[in-house]
Amino acid sequence: MDEPSLPLDDREGAYELLQRGQSLMRKRHHAQAAIVLARAARLEPGKGSILEALGRAQFNAAQPELARETFEHLLEVDPSSPYAHFALGQSLKRLGRNREARTHLKMAVALDPMSPLYRGALARLGPGPTAMPGQAKPAALTASGTAGDSASGATGDSAPAAEPAPDRAAEPAPDPAAEPAPDPAAEPEDRPPD
Repeated sequence: MDEPSLPLDDREGAYELLQRGQSLMRKRHHAQAAIVLARAARLEPGKGSILEALGRAQFNAAQPELARETFEHLLEVDPSSPYAHFALGQSLKRLGRNREARTHLKMAVALDPMSPLYRGALARLGPGPTAMPGQAKPAALTASGTAGDSASGATGDSAPAAEPAPDRAAEPAPDPAAEPAPDPAAEPEDRPPD
């Protein structure tokens, strides 16, 4: 009996709830948006667009544990989503779980290496802990999710190799729909996954 007082014709569907939740987020009413979007997620539990919006609202409403759970669910729906890995990494970082955060931020960068948002988040996290002399570092996970060859020099905790600066004139203009705009109110080192 979630909504007993509403006749069936007056109940909002998942799409209407998603639209309302996104409108609330644009107005920075993240906690209210999370409530509305949770209703949408109950109606459409495997819908990636709803899960992404719900996780963003939870993160921005200072509910990082709920955001982590939502972004993990999003990765179950779409394991190759760079944004889901980025957002899960940011949620884990906020929870103080930097090692796990680094893994997901590295996956986001591997899946979308041209994203300055994902590369910046990984860079702000800093290099991982180094192994003590005589200890082996764990093998890195490749984009396919399998352990990489430790002889290649890739490790799960090392920073990504430096790349030459891309030629900005040759790059196409970024698609604003493909990457969310950063929250200008957030501190740069803890930018939420907008």
